[in-house]
Amino acid sequence: MAVDPGAIRGCLYRNTYIWLNNGQGFWFYPTFVGRTSVSGFRWNGFFWMFSGVSLDRIESFTCF
Repeated sequence: MAVDPGAIRGCLYRNTYIWLNNGQGFWFYPTFVGRTSVSGFRWNGFFWMFSGVSLDRIESFTCF
């Protein structure tokens, strides 16, 4: 089951916390939402790095 791209599109250019299917969670700043993936900047604990995530790996998310 994948996250709907229309749902996460509302989080574009907003600080977003993402939980993955494997239980991992991280802060993300999305800048692009495609049909099957989202890309943007992921906080790795020290700095923001550009990253992409497949929508089918996302369990849930919330944006602020």
